[in-house]
This record gives sequence, C-alpha cells and structure tokens, in this order.
Amino acid sequence: MSEYSSVDVEALNEDQAAAELKRLSAEISKHDTRYYADDDPEISDGDYDALRQRNDRIERRFPYLVRDDSPSKKVGVKVSRGFEKVKHAVPMLSLGNAFSDEDVVDFDERVRRFLSLEKSAKLDFTAEPKIDGLSISIRYENGKLVQAATRGDGAEGENVTQNVLTIDELPKQIVANDFPDVFEVRGEIYMSNSDFAALNEKQIQVKGKVFANPRNAAAGSLRQLDVSITKQRPLKLFAYAWGEVTGGVDSLPSDTQSGMFKALERWGFPVNPLTKVCSSADEMIAHYKMIEEQRASLGYDIDGVVYKVDRLDYQERLGFRSRAPRWAIAHKFPAEKATTIIEGIDIQVGRTGALTPVARLLPVTVGGVVVSNATLHNKDYIEGKGQNGEELRGGHDLRVGDTVTIQRAGDVIPQIVDVDISKRPSDAEPFEFPTLCPICKSHVTREINEKTKKKDAVSRCSGGLACSAQVLERLKHFVSRGAFDIDGMGDKVIDEFYELGLVKTLPDIFTLEKRDADNELSKIANREGWGKTSAQNLFEAINSSRKVELARLIYGLGIRHVGETTGRMLARHYGNVEVFSSAMKLVAADKQGAEYHALIDIDGLGDAVANSLADFFAEEHNVSVFDRLLEQLDVQDVEAVEDTSPVSGKTVVFTGKLEKMSRSEAKAMAERLGAKVSGSVSAKTDLLVAGPGAGSKLKKAESLGVKVVSEDGWFELID
Repeated sequence: MSEYSSVDVEALNEDQAAAELKRLSAEISKHDTRYYADDDPEISDGDYDALRQRNDRIERRFPYLVRDDSPSKKVGVKVSRGFEKVKHAVPMLSLGNAFSDEDVVDFDERVRRFLSLEKSAKLDFTAEPKIDGLSISIRYENGKLVQAATRGDGAEGENVTQNVLTIDELPKQIVANDFPDVFEVRGEIYMSNSDFAALNEKQIQVKGKVFANPRNAAAGSLRQLDVSITKQRPLKLFAYAWGEVTGGVDSLPSDTQSGMFKALERWGFPVNPLTKVCSSADEMIAHYKMIEEQRASLGYDIDGVVYKVDRLDYQERLGFRSRAPRWAIAHKFPAEKATTIIEGIDIQVGRTGALTPVARLLPVTVGGVVVSNATLHNKDYIEGKGQNGEELRGGHDLRVGDTVTIQRAGDVIPQIVDVDISKRPSDAEPFEFPTLCPICKSHVTREINEKTKKKDAVSRCSGGLACSAQVLERLKHFVSRGAFDIDGMGDKVIDEFYELGLVKTLPDIFTLEKRDADNELSKIANREGWGKTSAQNLFEAINSSRKVELARLIYGLGIRHVGETTGRMLARHYGNVEVFSSAMKLVAADKQGAEYHALIDIDGLGDAVANSLADFFAEEHNVSVFDRLLEQLDVQDVEAVEDTSPVSGKTVVFTGKLEKMSRSEAKAMAERLGAKVSGSVSAKTDLLVAGPGAGSKLKKAESLGVKVVSEDGWFELID
C-alpha cells in the first residue's frame, strides 16, 4: 500500500492519482506474472479485480495521466522462454468488468447509445458463466488442429500445441461442410473440482507441488514442458469465441453469437450449457443470479457471468477499446466485507488544495489483505450525506471509536458501508472538519458549482502557492514524467531542495545551476548523498528539459482540471506559446469575451477547464511565475497535422439526428481522420454535417458561410 492507497478515487488529486497509477502498474504487473507466467498467484481474483478497477477508475477520472505501461493497455504478460512464441492473428483481449446491477444496466444503455438504438428496439445479449481457467486459441486448417497458443500478452502467446492435443474432449479433426478453411476457436481450459482434489491428493502422496486452486492446477498442467505430465492431468475445455477466420465474419455459418455457439457445439466443441440469450438488462441480471445460486454445485470454478451483444454486425460496429471489446462485459461476483473500529481521522492536503479525510482503522483482514485505512471522501460523507444530498448509513455520521463495516468490492481502497450505532462509545464526539488548512492555516473553502449552484463536495485550502503543501506538490508535478520529466529530480530531491530553500518556485529549477556555481560554501555536489558527477548529471537533465513541447508546459503548470490530454488539446488549438499566453490573459481579463467563448468551444474542454485557466491566469503571482518561466525555456511550436484525409486539420461540427451512425461514432470517425470536432459553430468552423432536425447551428453556419453537408455528403467526402 502507498500513502495514497487510502484515498478514494473521487478524492484523489492529480499527483496522488499519478502516484497511484505508478504503484498500480507495478503491482498489477507483478501479479500478472505470478498469475499468467508462474501459475502461482498470491492474491485472490477479487483482490486482483479490485486493483484493476481502481486503476480503471483513476484513468477514467484522469485520462491525461494514463501511463505508457498502464495495465489498461496490456493483457496478460510476455511469454516465457520455455515455449516457442506464437503471434496471434487476431489479438486475444480481456473484458471490462461490472460489479453491480447498475453496471449491467449502464452497459446495456451504453451499447444502445453507441448504436443509436431506442430503448424499445430489440437488442439481444448472450449470458454465459465466466470460467476461471486459462484462455487458449486453437487453430484449425482444413479441419485439422495445427496449433494451440496461450493468451500471453494478448498479441503473442506460447505454443502449447502438443499439450492441448492431450485434451480428450477437444476434436482434433473436424469434417463439416460449413467449417472454414482456417478457423481459430477460442476457449477456456479448466480443471473440475473433483479432478483438482484428486490431483492434489496424488501430489501429496508423491511429495509434489500442491496447487492452491483448480485454475492454478490447469494452468500449471498445460504449461508443462514435459507433455507426458500434461497427459496425466485431466484438463477440460469450454469453447466460447473465435479468432482468425477465412473470409472474416461474413463467412461464418451464423450472424449471431448464439448461433455460433450452436455451430461450435455441432462441430464437436464443448460449450457451456448455461449459456442463454437475454433480451434486456433485467434478464441478464436474473440469469446472473440464477448462475450465482448454482455456483457451488457446478463442479468447476466460475467468477462471474459474461454478457455479449448477440448480433455480430453490432459487435463489428461497436469495436474495441484499448484492451477490451465494447460489446462484452464480465459481471463479477462480489468480494468480502469485514468489521473493525475507527481509531483516528486524519486530514491530507493535496497539490490542488483538496482536504481529504482518511480513517485510521484497527487492522483487519479482508479478502486475504490486511486493511488499516479507509477513505472518508469529504465532510458530507463523514456527516452521513452523499454528494446529491441523500442519506448514507441511515444518516449516521462517523466518529473516532465507531465500529464500522468495510467492503473492498470493486476497489482496492476499502469503503465504509455501515456503522453500528449500538456500539458507539458514550464519549465519542462528532468530528469537526477543519475550517483552517492544517498546513498553512489559510481558510478552507468549498467552491460553488456554477451550473447547479451547489457546494462542491471537496473542501479546499485557499492558500494556493502560499500553501507549502500545494507549492511542494506542484513542484513535484512539474518535474514528473508527463510534464518536464527531469531525470534525477524526483520527490526526495524536490523535498530536499525545497527544505534548503534552493527551489521554491518553478523558475528556480532552471536558475539552480547558476546559483549553485555562485555558492562556494554549500554546493550541491558537496552535500551528503551527492557528488560532482550526480550534481552535473542533474544540471544536464534540467538543461535538456528547457526545450519542451507546449503541451508538456501547459500540463506542468499544475492547473486544476488541466491534465495531459487537455494540455495536448490546448497545444493543438493554439499552436505556440505566444498565442496561448496572450489568449489566456484575455480569457482571465474577460470571462464574457470572445477569447473565453473560443476556449469553451474546443470540443471536450468545457466550463470547468476554462474557469480553471481563467482563475489561474487572473492571479498576478501565477502570471509572474509563468512569464519568468518562459524566459528560461525554449517552447516548441506544435507541428501541423499531416494532410492525410479531406478533413484532416479541419474543424467539424455535427448537428441534427444522424441516421446511419450515432454521434459517438461520428465523432470517433472524424477524429480518426485527423479532424477537430467542435460542439458549436463559429467563424473557425470548416464543415457542418447536418442531419434531419438541424436547427440553430445550421442557421448560424449558413449565415457565416460555413460549408454544410448532409450525412450522405459526409460519407461521400471522406470516401
């Protein structure tokens, strides 16, 4: 656990989120190796899912912090050296997860929105048990089994053909008129509970390895270099999908997932008998509960239910995200709960000034992990109120000494889901949320949301750059990987230099070498832990970072709501630092002016980001720091977008009802072709795509002389 692992995702500031993503990447990678390569996991599936979900939630909230080595971009691990490598013709991706009935309803609605389907429109799904085994891809050519490979990292797996040939129930030669010339069947290799128990009994007798669970036993058996050992192990398989197919999806004998299940069964592949076609989220949930009730008596391990859009043409349209299809999701079974006592409540102050309360708990084991902290989110949460004013825990507040129920389902950070008032100590006092920052003693405020006119859930220190907690964290953010990425200037160095007074503001970083040269008595090279070489390496790293991309500079400023993705959007829009600087000062001077509205019109940006930028550049101290910083830097102009399509580099607006694609599909298509998609029409708009019912945007486009095309015209334009 890191120091931020007790902070709820919704309460994380950007630095905490970045630190958590770094920790989660390393931890998940370690567990992937233990699970996929070593077949010896050290945490439960529920705990692993919790790590994955926390990573996904942080990435959804901070998309600009997504790391290059993010678990969301990877599936499994690289293959081991003991097996020949096999490159998958069609990647073997993972699945997104659902942990509640609401998640399933959201999945159904999300699919309908993407496909532009009405709520009453027919939309079927298949629902099947999620087998807790080892994923496999088995290739047939002219009906003959020629190759089998593990998932590996999704792109490349291990050649385990000889081992898979030992599975009795798997057909080795298929004779069927509708079986494609090349067909890769995908499935899950598993071991039944009874066979697992018998195997462990045998292992005990011969003093061999005793497996922790059937999944480990199946994976360990399949990945034996000595195929004679695998042959002695009772492995089984359920087929559920396919990879490469001659002629593609159009050549399959059915146009639905359920139809393909019947074809797989007809061809001789074992398929799960509990697979069912469902026509609504309610039916999927009902089938999930039925399977959950039968879980203990199935004879093999499952850890949830998988839902897939039934129509294959819909699957094609929905496509994939980075590591998972949009048309499928795994509804996982819930994790465990535990009871403990709140021993204290601490307040943490983040880079953006957010005050986050954290409960110190009497350590308790939940799902095999010892838990000693839990997030308390914010002042309202402690008082028993949710963000929308609803009561939490029956409206009861939380106090030091309370006996509470915690749960780790869906998040590695435990949540307090209930409090036992009958066990509350008689001297327990209501927690008083601080009105002054515990770091700088500045006033604590709660912003008013301009749209809802309600108080922000988060309490913030008003000290800004005057608050050491914020200044220090902003310095760390500035030198971090996504920003200036100054090698050798990590958190500990920033802490040291800040404490010594060597670096108090952002420009101080770039004047450090000169000031150090002028200081004969206390040079950095002479300090403990340093030396001439390490000091010189640091100075060289600082100097090399002076030449910086505009996007990195914008992100590095640490402005609230402005992350890496937003930084890139702003950089692409303004092109160079002079234009950006001038525009931001105009935005700060007049929130009703043309430059402010032009900023809001950048698609995907919005009021919150625009207001944060305006507030930042309205502060004289921030502008002074920014201007002094520019004196030290060589900020690179943004390279023009290569003209690779008729709309590359153009600003496009969609309006009216699109009939051949959803708005999401249209936007994704335009962006893939290099266009900028805006939410409103202005003099800078190059093209308006107008469907039936187009109103004010169409009139404005016509008045401005903007080119207007229909949906058919759009397709003709982009060919």
